[in-house]
Amino acid sequence: MRHLIMILVMLSMNSFVQNSNAEEKAVPLWPDGAPGAVGTEEADIPTLTPYFPDPDKATGAAFIVCPGGGYGGLADHEGKPVAEWLNSIGITSFVLRYRHAPNYGHPIPLGDAQRAIRTLRAQAEDWKIDPDRIGIMGFSAGGHLTASAGTHYDAGNPDSADPIERVSCRPDAIAPIYGVISMGKYTHQGSKKNLLGENPSQELIDLMSNEKQVTPDTPPTFLMHTVEDKGVHSNNSLLFALALREAGVDHELHLYQMGRHGVGLAPDDPILSSWPERMADWLRIQGFASEN
Repeated sequence: MRHLIMILVMLSMNSFVQNSNAEEKAVPLWPDGAPGAVGTEEADIPTLTPYFPDPDKATGAAFIVCPGGGYGGLADHEGKPVAEWLNSIGITSFVLRYRHAPNYGHPIPLGDAQRAIRTLRAQAEDWKIDPDRIGIMGFSAGGHLTASAGTHYDAGNPDSADPIERVSCRPDAIAPIYGVISMGKYTHQGSKKNLLGENPSQELIDLMSNEKQVTPDTPPTFLMHTVEDKGVHSNNSLLFALALREAGVDHELHLYQMGRHGVGLAPDDPILSSWPERMADWLRIQGFASEN
C-alpha cells in the first residue's frame, strides 16, 4: 500500500512539472524587506512571479515582464498573458511587480528591475535558466523601465555580503513595447511626473531620457509602436532606434500605422496582433526562442 501511495504522489508531481504555463507564487526580491520601502503592504514589496514553459520546449532563456501603468499602477493584461505567450515559445518568464507612485519615484523602480535581473542571474541554476540569456521587456512606462535597465547597469559589487548583489544587472536583450523612452519633448507627462516628480532638474531629465544613454554595449533591442498611438508618441521608439543604429547596436523596429495605446498582445486586432510573432522571430535570431 505504501508503495502504491508513493507511486501516486510521484505521478502527481510529474504531472505538475510537465504542465505548461505553470505559475508559482510571487517571490520577494528582498526577502528581508526592500531598501527604501515606506511600508509593508503589497505595493511596498517588489516581487517576481515565475511562469514555466513545457519542459520539452524550454530553451533555457528567460524574460522579465514589466507591465505598464504610467509609473502609477500595473496593468494586468501586460503581465500574465505576456508571460504565458513567452512560455509558448519556450521562454521561462517572470512578471515583475515593481514599486511606483504615489510612494515611489526614481531610482526605486529601476532598482527593482536591476535586482530582478541580478536575482535571475544569481539563481539561474535553481530556475534552470541560462545566466547569459536573460532579457527584459515592458509596455508603456514598463517600456521605459525596460529601456532604463538596458542603459543603466553595472557589473555588480564583488564586496557585497549579498551574493545577488555581486552579479551583473545588464540584461542580454531588451524589448520596450510602445514604450516611453524619453523624458524630453515626446515624453508621457504622467509617467514623467510620477517617476521624476513635479520639477526635476535638467540633469535628471537627461539621465532618464534613455535615447541619450545608449552605448555600443547596450543590449540587442526589439521595438514596437504605432503611429496612431495617442498615449505615447511613436517618436520615443524612433529616437531610441536611431540612437541604437548610431551606436552599432543590433535592433529591430516595427512601426504599425494603426493601433491605440496599451493594446498588450492586441488579441482583438487582426493586424496589430502580428507583433508577438515578429518578436518571436527576432528572439529566434537572438537564440532565445524555440523554433516552433
